[in-house]
Parts: sequence; structure tokens; C-alpha cells
Amino acid sequence: MSYLEHFGLDREPFSNAPDARFYYHSEQHRQAMLRLMHVVDSNKGLAVVIGGVGTGKTTLARRMLDHLDEEHYVSSLLVMVHSGVTPEWILTRIALQLGVENPAPDRMTLLKQLYDRLIEIDASGRKAVVLIDEAQMLQTRELMEEFRGLLNLEIPAKKLLNILFFGLPEVEDCLRLDEPLAQRVAVKYRLHSYTHATAEAYIGHRLQVAGARDAIIDPETVPIIHNYAGGVPRLINTICDNCLFEAFLRKHDQVSAAIVESVAGDLGLSRNPAQPSAAEGLEEDFEDIDDIDEMLDSLERKF
Repeated sequence: MSYLEHFGLDREPFSNAPDARFYYHSEQHRQAMLRLMHVVDSNKGLAVVIGGVGTGKTTLARRMLDHLDEEHYVSSLLVMVHSGVTPEWILTRIALQLGVENPAPDRMTLLKQLYDRLIEIDASGRKAVVLIDEAQMLQTRELMEEFRGLLNLEIPAKKLLNILFFGLPEVEDCLRLDEPLAQRVAVKYRLHSYTHATAEAYIGHRLQVAGARDAIIDPETVPIIHNYAGGVPRLINTICDNCLFEAFLRKHDQVSAAIVESVAGDLGLSRNPAQPSAAEGLEEDFEDIDDIDEMLDSLERKF
């Protein structure tokens, strides 16, 4: 018997593997999505989402990609797995994913191919969007200059390509390698750790999606879980998953405070000071917006 059978669950509720079914639309993720969609739909060019390890940047990037339907957008997601990528690789991959057939090995010819493809996309009434996850891996001036060049692909009064960076705070150091690019950031948004209330709702959401019919995690343990995890969603998942397995091994029907303490000790976690409120993370830099509240209301109705 697995712990899924023991607790009557349909699937693992706290796996850290990407699964759209478990996406939790927290307030800060909702705010981030609204702002990113504003950048794309207004052809503002460049937006940056910054957050610490495990705060949900990749989850947000994948959710954003899913939201960009093929009828209105041509989009792609590139994940930077190491810092050794070259401008040539970036340019070729973007061209391929946006539909350029047989990309030329010559850079200038490839840029012309990409420009022509972007013109086709625009003529079809769609918008081109490239999402870059783990953008802190873009650690050279040459890479930043390449992205600035891509943002220069435009027609009168309209940019042809929107680029969305998702990365650790170090991505700001990358942007500073090319000051003209840093100045083109239309929106910058920071993801923060969850508050206690958000963590409680998040845990409840994942259990519900997994098919839980009983309170298999004692509500009184949530503050302890939140404290050990520092409000970081990925750590919340790790702690809760281990707690459910430990409760199963002990033949308990519910995760208790004693189990949380035991699991946290095994994981080598220590209690963390109170985390900043997620509401403090609603930071962004807009350009040319006269009435932010009115714009967000309009976008939210659309979204």
C-alpha cells in the first residue's frame, strides 16, 4: 500500500514536478499574469519576473505559455540550463521556435529570416512572444546585446517581438551588463514567499485537487510547515510530501505537529523568521500608463 491509498488520494498532492492541475492562482501570481499580459498585448517589448529559489517562477512561465493561445499568439519557452549558451544559439533557437524554416548559419541572413517571419506573424493578427526561464544564466554582455538587437526588430509604432525573462534576483546583474537593455524593461515584478494565509490556502488547494476528502494535515500544523519552509512553495511541497509519507509509515490518519518537527529535522531545516508579506511584493515599473488601476481592471476582465 502507498500513502496515496492510505489517505485515499488520487495523485501525489505535493510533487514538485510541473503539473498544470495543481496550479495555485495566488494573488501575486494573478498580479504578475495581468502585468505580463499587458506587456504582450501592448507590444511593450521586455518584462522581467524575479523571485528567489522555489517561489514559482517556472510555474508562472508555464502557466503564461499555456495562456497564450495559438489563435492570438505565436509563443515559445526557452529554459537556460547552463551559462555557456552563445548569442548564435539563442538566435537560432528563437527563430526555430517562432517558425523560421531552415535557419541560415549566417547571422545577418538569419536576422532577415526572423524579421520576415515576425512580419508574417503580425500580418496574421498575432503577437510573437518568447519566454526565457532561468534568465540569470544569461551572464555575458554579448547575450544581453543580442536580446537588445531582437527588441529592435520593429515596424513604425510597433515592436514585433515581446521577450519575458523569468529568473533569480541575479538576472538584474545580467541586465546591467547592457544598460540600454536594462532601460527597456517595461515591467519588472517580484515574486515573494507566501504569507501564512496564502500557504494555508495553497496546501488546501493541492490536497483538494489530489482528491483529499478529510483534513489529513492538521490545520494547526500549517504555521509550523510555513515557518520551516520560509513560505517558499517548493519547500512547502517537500515538507508536506515527506510528512504524508511519515504519517503513512506510522499508520496515522493525519499529519501532526510531532511529524512535521520530525520531518523538518530529517531534512535539516531550521525555523525561519517571519517572511515579508506577499503584498509587499507587488512591485513593478510601468512606462506610459496614465491610469494603472483602470488598465488592470480591464485586463482582469479579459483574463
